[in-house]
This record gives sequence, C-alpha cells and structure tokens, in this order.
Amino acid sequence: MTLSGDVCVVTGACGFLGEKLVRLLLEEEKLSEIRLLDRNIQSELIQSLDDCKGETKVSVFEGDIRDCELLRRACKGAALVFHTASLIDVIGAVEYSELYGVNVKGTQLLLETCIQENVASFIYTSSIEVAGPNPHGDPIIDGDEYTPYSSCLKFSYSKTKQEAEQLCLQANGELLRNGGHLATCALRPMYIYGPGCRFTLGHMRDGIRNGNVLLRTSRREAKVNPVYVGNAALAHIQAGRALKDSQKRAVMGGNFYYISDDTPPVSYSDFYYAVLSPLGFGIQERPILPFPLLYLLSFLMELLHVVLRPFLKFTPPLNRQLLTMLNTPFSFSYQKAHRDFGYSPRYDWEEARKCTSDWLASVLPTERQ
Repeated sequence: MTLSGDVCVVTGACGFLGEKLVRLLLEEEKLSEIRLLDRNIQSELIQSLDDCKGETKVSVFEGDIRDCELLRRACKGAALVFHTASLIDVIGAVEYSELYGVNVKGTQLLLETCIQENVASFIYTSSIEVAGPNPHGDPIIDGDEYTPYSSCLKFSYSKTKQEAEQLCLQANGELLRNGGHLATCALRPMYIYGPGCRFTLGHMRDGIRNGNVLLRTSRREAKVNPVYVGNAALAHIQAGRALKDSQKRAVMGGNFYYISDDTPPVSYSDFYYAVLSPLGFGIQERPILPFPLLYLLSFLMELLHVVLRPFLKFTPPLNRQLLTMLNTPFSFSYQKAHRDFGYSPRYDWEEARKCTSDWLASVLPTERQ
C-alpha cells in the first residue's frame, strides 16, 4: 500500500518531527497534495521543499490549531491527517490553560473536523510521557503495550497529551458524513533526537557554559531508548500506509504503539555525551548532588513557584517529575508496531549518531559566540 494520489494534512509541519515527516512524505510518496498546518510557517522552509516535492502540490495553512475555519479548509478533501502539533513543556513554563487549549481542545476540534469532512484516517503523535514514569520511579525495561504499570501523571504536559491521546483512540470508528468510518491510532515515540532537536542543543549550550563539560542529571543505570527522528517519521508514514488496508485498519484502529529503534539503551546524560563527545565535550562523573537532595530541592523550587505565582513569573529549572523521568529506567520495544503495520527502523545507531553530531558541529561555532 502507498499514499499515492492522496491528500495528506500534517499539523505541526514546521516542528522538529513535523518537518522531517513532510520531507519524507515528499521523497517517498507521490501525493496529490500535502497540506502544511502550523502556527508560523517560514517561507525558507517552503522554498527548501522545492527540490523534493516533484509534482506534489504543497499548500500552506498558517494559524492556530483551535481555529475551526482553518481546520475545515485544511481537511476538506483530505484522506489522512498526521497530527504532530503540540505544545511541549517539561519545566512548567507554559500555563495549563494554554497547554490544554492546544493539546486537548485543538485535538478535539481537529477530530470533529475530520468527521465532518470525511477524512478516513487520523494518526496522533503522542508521547512516552503518557506512559510515565510514575512519581515512585518504578522502572520498565523493554516493556510493550501490554506491560502493566501504575501511572499517576502530575505534570501538565503529560496530562494533556494523555487526554488528547484518549480522545483520538475513542474517535476510532466514528461515522463520517459520507457513511464511512474514521480510523485512528496513536504513536508514542520515545525521546526523539536528531538534527534540529532543541533539547540536545540546550544541553550543548549548558556544556559550553560549564567549560565544555556536560552536566550529569541522570544516573548511569537509568537507561532509556531514544528514537532517531528519521525513524519516528518513517513510523508515521508506515502507519498511514497500513491504514489503507482494510485488514490492518481493523487491527490498528483505536490502538497506541510505542515507537523506538535500535539506539542502545542509555541514560539521558550518557546519550548526550555519546553525540557530543566527538565535538570534544566531557561529562561529569556523577550528579552535583545526590538524588534525594535534588528531589528535595525540586520540591522546594516548586513550592516557591506556587508562592510567587501571584507576584512574579518564576519557572523552576528542575521539577520532581522531570527529575524522576531523567533517573528512571524506562524503555520499550517497537515489536507491536512491527507486527501490526510493518514498522522497521531504517537508520541505525551509527548513522543516526553521526547525523546528529554533524549537525551539532555545524551550529557549534555560532553557539560559542
């Protein structure tokens, strides 16, 4: 199955994952049209797509995901929506009302529009943070979609992503106006890395300020399995193709899938060292404070945030959920995605690491200024 001749919508098309997905769609599929929906669409991005778009029409829909008229125009006549748009906030810098408005309400409005405009398939980009880890830091090693886990999400970003995912999965099978039925699924990528990742760039900047020594914020034994952005984008396309097959559609509809690849399990801090060590960065041997003290410090900063909120905008650089996430073994297999829709990583660890390190090397001179 291919997406040849289809009209596809990509929300968050200018984001880290969205842009890679758009490029991969243009390179691999002979789409009739691809529609880019984002709050801010840069003209440089559109120009850069000229070399790979072929005969595919590239249309721009710039505006807010909560704009119903914008959504209606973007979805009219489309066969498939990739919903990657999201507000990402791991430190509590964004107000809950804004996170809820974009991540939850925006998803709800988009699903309602798909039903009204007879869009057959909907793929939602969820997050590993929907699964956890829980506040106790209970580990999961090589888990899957059936691994039992008691999760209690306290962070606003995680909660809004979980609610949006549920909206997506519950919409599976909804009756379209033309008599057909909507098929939905959600992909839960691990931590996504690669060229353009602002979180990796942020850690490099911290390392520069620390004399080219990366700060250790996670214990070595807290291993996770990040996924390369090219493989995460490929998983979306393979899921989209599979939803065109009636048998696979019946299997996939209403389900979520973990998306990882063959990146070796490693702690977050040691992952950053792996991609930045070729540029001459070192790493601290151990965290600056023991984990219990860091946890207490995080709690006190969260308390200070609540006290100062009426008078001053203060965003703690660390919170308990982020600290727990960074220090909990939490890894998942992609085998269900492989079985149900044929996902197999294309880029191996060595290639992914080299591409990431080369990109970091290209921006390093600017960051050092």
